[in-house]
Amino acid sequence: MKIDWATKLTSRKFWLAVTGFITSVLLVFNVPDMTINQITGMVTAASMVIAYIIGEGLVDAAAEKNKTIEKE
Repeated sequence: MKIDWATKLTSRKFWLAVTGFITSVLLVFNVPDMTINQITGMVTAASMVIAYIIGEGLVDAAAEKNKTIEKE
């Protein structure tokens, strides 16, 4: 079974699961609340940027493929 990482990395559910897991682990290790908030914010911001970049890349690739098909 092959994992479609492009789809996985653009999924908001995936990133919410990652953020929830990281937050839970930090809570178990009694990390201060402010640090947890900062780490959660960084993960959330980074995930949105990653999802946007990959999503736009997929859209651009599909548009380029359609241009090629139309020319033929």
